[in-house]
Amino acid sequence: MQQEITVPDGRLGTGDHESTGIESAADGAALLDELRSAIAKYAVLPSEEALIAVTLWVAATHIQPALQHAPRLAVVGPTKGCGKSRVLDVLHETVHQPIMTVNMSTAVLFRVIGKNPRTLLVDEADAIFSKAGDNEELRGLLNAGHQRNRPAWRISGPERKPTPYPTFAMAALAAIGDLPDTITDRAVVLRMQKRKPGEKVTPFRSRYAVPELNTLRDKLAAWLTPLQATAARLVPRMPVEDRAADTWEPLVIVADMAGGHWPTSARAACVAMTRNEVVQGEQTTLKTRLLRDIRRVFAERDNPEALRTHDLVHELTVDAEAPWAEYGTKGLNAYHLANLLRDFNISPANYRFEEGRQAKAYMRNRFLDAWARYCPDPTQQVTTPTHEVTPAPPAKGQSPAVPRGTLPVGPPGGIAGPKRAR
Repeated sequence: MQQEITVPDGRLGTGDHESTGIESAADGAALLDELRSAIAKYAVLPSEEALIAVTLWVAATHIQPALQHAPRLAVVGPTKGCGKSRVLDVLHETVHQPIMTVNMSTAVLFRVIGKNPRTLLVDEADAIFSKAGDNEELRGLLNAGHQRNRPAWRISGPERKPTPYPTFAMAALAAIGDLPDTITDRAVVLRMQKRKPGEKVTPFRSRYAVPELNTLRDKLAAWLTPLQATAARLVPRMPVEDRAADTWEPLVIVADMAGGHWPTSARAACVAMTRNEVVQGEQTTLKTRLLRDIRRVFAERDNPEALRTHDLVHELTVDAEAPWAEYGTKGLNAYHLANLLRDFNISPANYRFEEGRQAKAYMRNRFLDAWARYCPDPTQQVTTPTHEVTPAPPAKGQSPAVPRGTLPVGPPGGIAGPKRAR
């Protein structure tokens, strides 16, 4: 029996409901609710937005052939014991055709990815990327696989012919510490923390957990597989732009097909977690940290037109919370400062101060463009209208409204501080 399904943007798809057991989009929403509860049962995630994101990511693995982008899921934590491997255990029993590994070569990886790609689950990914320059080929493959039609070419066969191998596949990577920027830039990032004493989870025992989670996996496949053609046609409205929109679009597509609260919840999670990564990136990037600290020094001195190089270096190095006193071998100096700022087209110049003495100095107006580009005020990063506690239901044939109001900027427990340069 074929029945039309109305998805949130008004387009129509078809599904075989006698075989799927999913009678309406409302059942899709209920199934996602059930999956979210199951994930929360076995793992403590850093925020409600993170739980929503993981739920949608799992569901999106079941429509991979319909997607244009394959978002990575980066499960990172500052130390061991933060629940990263437990998240992978849950994913392994719920995603589409998982393949778990802790040490897979590039040659094997692009041979296990096909037209209906498996879902890659990589534990201990920090060991793979532990040294600069290590596994650049694997990192390139993971980066290329974020977007469809980016094959890896190899010489193969007895005739030594150039052969393209597909790279497109969704992947989850768990690691202690951050993954390479090129991977996290293409990922939904879960910044895991150790459980507090009062936070309890159900022990993950295979004899009980695996059948429960496998049942959910089968329900997801039954619901979403017949809707792949519908998913391929959807172009959802996104609350973010550029690569963030590419990464989150598959999750929002699933949410829109499910309906209920999921379209609004997905977009709220998208904005909150994307904003959190902007702030996180600012804090962990050394040159961006320098720009922010220089802006602070100017502000503390009532934003003068210029600051002597000597004074600026001194103010930076006396900040006990900043990495500049330990930069290099003896701390930041004028040469280091000029070298770090060169990429921003900022350099010192002779400046005559009010007392008539001339000295090398940095003019404040030379920083304005770099501040605006690389470290804008986080409160101005995302503009959202006033919150509506109970959003009005969408009109028939329209997508649910983009979430409104002030959204959380990060997970409970705060944002990790900057790495100190040594």
